Amino acid sequence: MKNFLVHDPSPAEDSEPEMTEEEKKIPSWDNLLNVHRARHPGKPLAGLRILDVGCGGGLLTEPLGRLGANVLGIDPVEDSIYTAQLHASYDPDLSDRVSYQACTLEELSSEEEVQGAGQFDAVVASEVVEHLADLETFAFCCNQVLKPGGSLFITTINKTNLSYALGIVVAEQLLRIVPSGTHDWEKFISPVELERLLESNGFSVQSVQGMLYNPVSGAWSWTNSTAINYALHAVKHRDDPQPDRAEERSPRPEDHTAATHS
Repeated sequence: MKNFLVHDPSPAEDSEPEMTEEEKKIPSWDNLLNVHRARHPGKPLAGLRILDVGCGGGLLTEPLGRLGANVLGIDPVEDSIYTAQLHASYDPDLSDRVSYQACTLEELSSEEEVQGAGQFDAVVASEVVEHLADLETFAFCCNQVLKPGGSLFITTINKTNLSYALGIVVAEQLLRIVPSGTHDWEKFISPVELERLLESNGFSVQSVQGMLYNPVSGAWSWTNSTAINYALHAVKHRDDPQPDRAEERSPRPEDHTAATHS
C-alpha cells in the first residue's frame, strides 16, 4: 500500500505511529503499488487480482475491494464464508470486485493447475501461518496461484519466549483478547525460518517489519523488533520453474492450508 496506506515502512525510530487493524492486515503494499500504479483516484489497487487466504468473515477482503482490487476470499469454514457473503451484500459497490469460496488453498491451487497456474497478482495471508500444520504445502500452493513477479504478504507471530508470554499467557489466559487455545506455540515460526521456507519454494523475501499490539488502545504500531508479531513481503521469481510436487505430496489428515483470521 502507498506508504502502508498511512505510514512509511522504514522506521526512523524504535516505535512508529499507530496503524489500524485493517492497515496492519495489508502490509508492505508500497512494493506492489510501485509496480502496478493505478490511475484511478481513491482506488490504488484497481486492476489487481488478489487472493485473501483464510478470509474468515471478510474483515480484510472488503477493504481490499474498496481500494479497487478484484479479491477472492477463501476459507475452509463454510459458516465464515456465509457470513462474509452476507456482509458484502450490504455494499453494492463490492458486488463486482469481491467474491468468496469455501475451500482450502491447496484445493484452489489444484483448480488453478487445471485452469492454468498463476492467476493472482498478490496473495495475502494475515494471521494464518501460525495455525497451519504443513507450511511447505502452503508455500508451494502460494507459488502456484501467483503470477511470476507476484507478491505474497504474510503477518504472523514469531517463535520466541516473549511471543509465548504475550501471545498466549497474556492474550489468551489473562486478558482473554482471543479464546484460550487459539494459538499453538509449536506452530509459530521465526522470520528466518519463514524466509528460508519461502526461498526454497521460488520466492525472494523483500522485507520483514515488526509489529506491536497495544491491548489498551486496541491499535497496532510498527516497530524495529520482530520478537512478537511481524509482517513479511516476498515476491515470486519471474523465471521460477516451480517443480510439480503433486507426486511428492500425499494428502494428510492434518493438512489445513487455509485458516481463519484470529
